[in-house]
Amino acid sequence: MTRRPRGLVSRFLLAQLLVVAASLLAAVVVASLAGPAIFHEHLIMAGHPENSPELLHVEQAYRDTNLITLGVALGTALVCALVVSAWCSRRIRGPLERLTEAAQGMAHGRYDTRVPAMGAGAEVEALASSFNTMAARLRSTEDTRRRMLSDLAHEMRTPIAVLTVYCEALQDGVTHWDETTSELMSEQLARLTRLVDDINDVSRAEEGRIDLDRTEQPVGELLRSAVEAHREGYAAKGVALELDVDESAGTVDVDRQRMGQVLGNLLTNALRHTPLGGKVILRAARQGPGQIAIHVADTGDGISAEHLSHVFERFYRGDTARDRDHGGSGIGLTISKALVEAHGGTLTAASPGPGHGAVFTIQLPPPQLADLPPAREAH
Repeated sequence: MTRRPRGLVSRFLLAQLLVVAASLLAAVVVASLAGPAIFHEHLIMAGHPENSPELLHVEQAYRDTNLITLGVALGTALVCALVVSAWCSRRIRGPLERLTEAAQGMAHGRYDTRVPAMGAGAEVEALASSFNTMAARLRSTEDTRRRMLSDLAHEMRTPIAVLTVYCEALQDGVTHWDETTSELMSEQLARLTRLVDDINDVSRAEEGRIDLDRTEQPVGELLRSAVEAHREGYAAKGVALELDVDESAGTVDVDRQRMGQVLGNLLTNALRHTPLGGKVILRAARQGPGQIAIHVADTGDGISAEHLSHVFERFYRGDTARDRDHGGSGIGLTISKALVEAHGGTLTAASPGPGHGAVFTIQLPPPQLADLPPAREAH
């Protein structure tokens, strides 16, 4: 048979009774042992003869008075303990019951549940505030998950639909396998493969399962390699790509391949949102006590204020930032941010507004401060 746990009232009452019992025991010991001897000594000093009837009656009166006093004190203490226990438990039990109801609501998927201020003390208020913060984050996570699944389904629907149509056409003899069909199907398969790889990369990076092979790399060389790798694509679209590296930039302790992936994602994103005749500048400079700042600034679409805080979320696309018309899987910036943070740095975005371009800034610690242990990949 399962033993039912004690409630707050019984716990508070038990604690009060323990205090009362300890206090009463101390009073009895003092009144029974030390009190009579001291009282007897003072009566003798006052002139009462030893073993006189008056002395015996006075001492008996003292003992009876002590017993009555202790009895009244015990009854009063028990009543007070019961009242205080009931009041304290009611004051705390109500808020805890509301917290329990809210937690049960969240367990059933009601992530909009919140706990109001209850006036039950600083500790309970802190608990309620933490609960509301947790509920808000869970709701945000759930919204992101739903949006991610929706966008993932959208991203996969097109290549799967194209592959399905062409497979049925080949089976029905409507079309034949030729160079055009091969190129189209290979392109759609590559799109699906890239999407799967991107999801895998961002999951591993966010969970700290990326294996970083760090070495000291000259900042200028890293940026020049990224520029050379993208110069042809920029030229084809008619967008200028400029490199500006401060001589004092020095070196950074990074995984060259992963940091190249970050720079490539940022340059690709900038090109995607910069129109013909626009310009993208990749610059680096030392900032603060040894900190390295790398900026990717473009003169493209820009990002509105309400979308800035979301640009690094998986599959997020705002009205002008990262919409589907520009292409892309909507996950490159998420991967970039996770990889930069794995290096102990930060990646932020800033924009004056739509039509005024955007600036993505990577801040990396100097080599002697980049001491985060590389995350090992789980197999």
